[in-house]
Amino acid sequence: MNAPPLDVLQRWMLAVIQNPQGVEPGLATPRAQQEIPLPPGHLEQVILPSSLQSSVQRLQVYQQAYFARLLECLQAEFPALCVAAGEEAFRAFARDYLQAFPSRSYTLTRLGDRFPEFLASSRPVQHSASATPDWTDFLVDLARLERCYNQVFDGPGEEQTARLTGEALQEIASDQWPLVRLQTSQALRLEQFHFPVHRFATAVRKQQIVKSREEAIRPQPTWLCISRANFIVRRRELTSLQFALLSAIQRGERLIDALAIAIETTSEAPGSPLDIPDSARLTEWFRDWTSLGLFTEIRLDGI
Repeated sequence: MNAPPLDVLQRWMLAVIQNPQGVEPGLATPRAQQEIPLPPGHLEQVILPSSLQSSVQRLQVYQQAYFARLLECLQAEFPALCVAAGEEAFRAFARDYLQAFPSRSYTLTRLGDRFPEFLASSRPVQHSASATPDWTDFLVDLARLERCYNQVFDGPGEEQTARLTGEALQEIASDQWPLVRLQTSQALRLEQFHFPVHRFATAVRKQQIVKSREEAIRPQPTWLCISRANFIVRRRELTSLQFALLSAIQRGERLIDALAIAIETTSEAPGSPLDIPDSARLTEWFRDWTSLGLFTEIRLDGI
């Protein structure tokens, strides 16, 4: 066989080593055969053996190193999930995930994009939609949180532009408040979870030991805002009303309408007592949110 062009050889080798089942199954895949059609047992036509290793063994070095590197990347992105599931179970999940969703991006920052979705879709079937969230739900929530942290860190932001300050909000005339819309940061993410998984993730980061699995997975509706300022990812635990308010603002609702929507939404939620904030509490909320850099601009309707 004539030596194939370098680009063909590169695509063929990638197709072979990306197969998690091994080199020989990788050689038989349509993707590899499309680049270099090789009958079984003819690998030596492309990869020569060495004095110590066969052609298959030489490729296995690259195949094993490739998946070892991807597993390391997933463990680095989901450290709390790895602790919660246990390293052996985590690596089994990760290997299955890489087989279902092989890396297709030039950057490994996209490797875990669909890991939470994969965990959710591969969980045992729940027979009741109202079933109490369990250990599997905790793992999915934890994966969603850690993926969100990475997406916020690597995503767009406003590090090079000024953020809205609390003082700017205080300067708005009282007759203009019905016209106010707030532009939220591109980095802002609002997420709802079945469990306070951020506390578990923080304990792992600080190398603190959770006393028991039962303590870690006690269900508790949790609302978080996750944002980035000065290239530092921060999160803040919210009440259901704060979450609804920020969600409405993020959708582009006028501030006065966003508050009305949030109160109505929260009052209709089962088990959520209505707690209408007074002006002092609202001022405190927005002072906190502006300190996190959640808003970038004030817009006044018609002005």
